[in-house]
Amino acid sequence: MTTKEFPLIFERGKEGRTSYSLPEMDVPETDLASEFETDYIRKNPSGLPEVSELDIMRHYTGLSKRNYGVDTGFYPLGSCTMKYNPKMNEDIARLEGFSHIHPYQPTDTVQGALEVMYDLQTSLKEITGMHEISLQSAAGAQGEWTALMMIRALHEANGDTERTKVIVPDSAHGTNPASAAVAGLEAVTVKTNPDGLVDIEHLKQVVGNDTAALMLTNPNTLGLFETEIKEMAEIVHEAGGRLYYDGANLNAIMGYVRPGDMGFDAVHLNLHKTFTGPHGGGGPGSGPVGVTEELEPFLPKPVLKNQGETYLFDYDRPQSIGRIKPYYGNFGINLRAYTYIRSMGAEGLRKVSEYAVLNANYMMRSLESVYDLPYRQHCKHEFVLSGKKQKKLGVRTLDIAKRLLDYGYHPPTIYFPLNVEEAMMVEPTETESKETLDGFIDSIIQIAKEAEEEPELVQEAPHETIVKRMDETTAARKPVLKYNRE
Repeated sequence: MTTKEFPLIFERGKEGRTSYSLPEMDVPETDLASEFETDYIRKNPSGLPEVSELDIMRHYTGLSKRNYGVDTGFYPLGSCTMKYNPKMNEDIARLEGFSHIHPYQPTDTVQGALEVMYDLQTSLKEITGMHEISLQSAAGAQGEWTALMMIRALHEANGDTERTKVIVPDSAHGTNPASAAVAGLEAVTVKTNPDGLVDIEHLKQVVGNDTAALMLTNPNTLGLFETEIKEMAEIVHEAGGRLYYDGANLNAIMGYVRPGDMGFDAVHLNLHKTFTGPHGGGGPGSGPVGVTEELEPFLPKPVLKNQGETYLFDYDRPQSIGRIKPYYGNFGINLRAYTYIRSMGAEGLRKVSEYAVLNANYMMRSLESVYDLPYRQHCKHEFVLSGKKQKKLGVRTLDIAKRLLDYGYHPPTIYFPLNVEEAMMVEPTETESKETLDGFIDSIIQIAKEAEEEPELVQEAPHETIVKRMDETTAARKPVLKYNRE
């Protein structure tokens, strides 16, 4: 069906048509307009479409078929870990004993749910090597901020109020410096060396008495393992700073190495990524934070405790940074992660890392002769290509990404990390088959040939999608967020 044949929902309807039938009112009718209706409402009636139930079903079913998601195709967004969400997790999350409870219930009526939360905390402590875990953070970025607030509170409790600098690699996720700023701290950049790793000598130069923390993910955003992490931890700790672990890339190392064993003092995890909670469209998320014993007093409150056979929340936390989210975290996503961990087991989580790394290296080696590969050593769960060769032909990385849509694939992350020119960041995850990987490889190789032989074809892509190339600058700066019937 073309765009013209797929009308807007307002264009499907007709005045007076309805999609429901209510029984006759059995209470006195009351006119609320005089009390609640404002001048704005009087001048701007709702303008809702008047459509039948069948029209509604056909409209939204038709829209759903135009969506692209991880259940419909390969989604190789580097650093976003868009992998399949097992449906068993959904079944467990929909059990009435979990889905019909409320956080304001007395704790003695939800002991089963609290036990699940406590067991999840225990599992995450083992996976990360941390002393204690809080499930309260609702997303990765909030987890970053929470960890930094605890580190800041620790320094202030020790009288180290001059520690206001957070060291961030130049390849870091953009949320890292943003989280530092929101926490009232200042981000300082440490350079990447020619091997794509943190430049140790530059780190020594930027570390000082004002260092609050080093924010780092390992493997890093280039998909490379920071082999000198123990030395980096020693440098920062000797200066009085703390190490924070961005857990976005944990799915490359589970079962092999733990952030706590590397020397990190705090860590956040993306349960909606590594542990298969759905997170398309901006949510929901879950970003639990783990800390060493030194930081435990500053955890967000309340803290879930096990008192014999009873689970309860501890609110008596005088050094806590306070509550950071209503209630106790995104319980539904935490529950899905718990189901995933229990179903996979320790050996299964180790296999996740093995296959994530295997898939990424297979793709990287298949493409290294066609696109520029800025860092040639083995990668972990993701890798970064460069479209510099194609740019010389007049084809940008953006064009390549748009052309991939014609081949039926969601593009990888592009123009990130910022320290790689014309970057394409690919993360296949552990869930994809070799046939799927080969299909993507063949397609992106074919696009490279098109860039040489028929660059206009790539420059003007996409051609086969319902919506062709958009004016992205205008869409970002002057978005139209509502339908104007006029």
